[in-house]
Amino acid sequence: MKRRLVLSSAAALAVVALTACTGPYTVSADVSSYGNWPSGRSAGSYAFDRLPSQQQSEEASKRETALEDAAKIALEKAGFKPAADSKSADVLITLGARITAYDPVPWDDPLWWRWRGRLVSPRYGYAPGWGGWGWRHDPFFDRRYDRAVAMLLRDRASGEALFETHASNEGVTVGGDSMIGALFEAAMADFPKVEPKSHRVSVQIAR
Repeated sequence: MKRRLVLSSAAALAVVALTACTGPYTVSADVSSYGNWPSGRSAGSYAFDRLPSQQQSEEASKRETALEDAAKIALEKAGFKPAADSKSADVLITLGARITAYDPVPWDDPLWWRWRGRLVSPRYGYAPGWGGWGWRHDPFFDRRYDRAVAMLLRDRASGEALFETHASNEGVTVGGDSMIGALFEAAMADFPKVEPKSHRVSVQIAR
């Protein structure tokens, strides 16, 4: 049976980066969006709106600051500009992020869980050959991480929810703050278009 470990947004933003190499890279995510952004309304100015649970302690406040920093580029690419304060903003934005770790459980068979590799032939891959046998690391046996972000935009004056968007993907690392930022960019890539059906969005991120 799969065992799940849900990590806090602090862990999502306080782990190793994707890789140490330089240059841009592409991140793909499954995105869904909801709402009814008014036709003809520009993006305008924004301020972040924290829930009580997101500001109950210094640690919670630090987590939200990290999330907000990760979301700023995505918002600016969508046309939003930071407001001087929440009272003058056109929209208030609430953020969320989570990472779920899945333990490797190949075929749900206890025979396989401790192997973490495949016996392969250098010459013929998975079939026996004359070149000798060896162990090869297999990503199938790695712990997998489901990474997800969410963003809710409300009209500051009326409190009406105008746009809600979610983005998620998975990989063999937690991902770090660069991955969270990339997921926010994917989540806002179609703004203000709404598409409730999950669809794949790819964004290019500069290191």
